[in-house]
Amino acid sequence: MDFLKGEIFHIDKPYGWTSFAVVGKLRYHISKRLGVKKIKVGHAGTLDPLASGVLVVCTGKATKRIDELQAGVKEYVAEIKLGATTPSFDLETEEDATYPWEHITREQIDNVLQTQFVGSIEQVPPSYSACKINGKRAYKIARTGNEVELKAKTLVINEIELLEFEGQRLAIRVVCGKGTYIRALARDIGLALGSGAHLTGLRRTRVGDVLVQECLSVDEAVDVINTTDIVEPETA
Repeated sequence: MDFLKGEIFHIDKPYGWTSFAVVGKLRYHISKRLGVKKIKVGHAGTLDPLASGVLVVCTGKATKRIDELQAGVKEYVAEIKLGATTPSFDLETEEDATYPWEHITREQIDNVLQTQFVGSIEQVPPSYSACKINGKRAYKIARTGNEVELKAKTLVINEIELLEFEGQRLAIRVVCGKGTYIRALARDIGLALGSGAHLTGLRRTRVGDVLVQECLSVDEAVDVINTTDIVEPETA
């Protein structure tokens, strides 16, 4: 492997890890293996700590391909709870309001998904997101209790499918383009159903042609870094 010329790792990011933590772990072991203090390592498309699944990590000159790689179509499987909202639209924050949900039927969900959430749609990003407002990350402002106002963005949902529906819980499969917040999608689906909703589980199952079942765990990637033959850096 040539970490400086550029390698690409497909990682199954664990639940609870930040994307930055995965990058940091791999960077540490690559730097140690090469005997250098610094090497470029980055990821193509952030996954929230409460999500798991495909995370593409690039090293060295391959980091120049990050924009290209994160522009690929992504697939997610999301679990959503109906009848309640949270400020972050997921489990990072506690429920702040409850709504009627007993009126919702499978037919209604199918109809709403296909008529309102396929194709080009407008989506307001979550307040608890990495979007910048006057140079500051929105989530940092939101966590201080201050109001965050973000503008709607146009994005593309290629496919959306209802996988399960029982009581207040539903699961969906989403195939979408860059910039889609599945947390915000959960919020909007709840509103469209005349209720409230928030994300309770998220797994990214595909990025471009990379499937999650083909990915390495963090430990497996570290093992590859430490045991595979490498191209040593040139010394002056």
